[in-house]
Amino acid sequence: MASRLRNKFFRTERESNEIGFGTKVIDTQRMLNRDGSFNVKRTGLPFLAGFSFYHWFITLRWSVFFLVIAIGYFIINLIFATLYFVFGTNHFAGVEGITFIDHFTEMFFFSTQTFTTVGYGRVNPMGFGVNLIAAIESLTGLLFFALATGLLYGRFARPVAKFSFSNNIIVAPFKDITGLMFRVANKFNHQLIDLEATVTFSIVQEINGVKQRRFHFLKLELAKINFFPTSWTINHPIDDSSPLYALTLEDLVEGDAEFLVLLKAFDENFAQNVNIRYSYKHTEVIYGAKFVTMMEGVENGMQVMNMQKIDAYEKVELPTMADLFAE
Repeated sequence: MASRLRNKFFRTERESNEIGFGTKVIDTQRMLNRDGSFNVKRTGLPFLAGFSFYHWFITLRWSVFFLVIAIGYFIINLIFATLYFVFGTNHFAGVEGITFIDHFTEMFFFSTQTFTTVGYGRVNPMGFGVNLIAAIESLTGLLFFALATGLLYGRFARPVAKFSFSNNIIVAPFKDITGLMFRVANKFNHQLIDLEATVTFSIVQEINGVKQRRFHFLKLELAKINFFPTSWTINHPIDDSSPLYALTLEDLVEGDAEFLVLLKAFDENFAQNVNIRYSYKHTEVIYGAKFVTMMEGVENGMQVMNMQKIDAYEKVELPTMADLFAE
């Protein structure tokens, strides 16, 4: 079998492609993380040279985004309140506090009123110095809220796709052979059309005595669908033209195999394309299984799909090795 596998590797070498990760073998957990991010860390650049504040704000979790906005709002008002306090509360009319804390608290809330241009009017500045600070703060507040509003709009306007992937990629019976399959479903109710899938098989192979990471684009039974209302089981038939032909789970483990998934779809709500990335490592491959249907009948004239069954599978028998290697 080893001889057959070596021949198979060399026969498909011309079909291998370098997709952007390089062919050098590097000891890493996975090339593509489950959240779609690349497992690459950039060094050798100044922090600001490789950092985009806009991209950072746009991609933050909602809770962190609002926390950052709230902290920024508090810090800016704290700075201006300190300036007012240091300049002297005697330059303000309407200050009623007596203690140090009372005076600083009134300056802080006067700052928030100026920053937001609310201006209740009980406390007001007197003199050129504090009025100049108040004018600068009001301009700062306008810019701050314009920036926060733009970022908020950018987060809402950015098309986001949330897909559920099966936890495992399985090798199941398919017609008279086997197929490599995984399942995907849309979490959102919005409509996606023209969904296209690309699956790349990565494995470390020894070529002319040198270990290299090779990439093979897997031919799919169905690479594109027009509509995506339910789930999609993406299947690669493992026939004699497949780079997976004759490979066992042990071969995948030895070759540190990884399956890289790229999905492209058109979001009708945003009239934009969305991209989803995912990956499966050899530890997530199950031989001899098939997915259990997610459909649970009809309710009020509508098909019912149970999203909790996205990972559900059952063990089955695969064709024998003699059948797979039959000429």
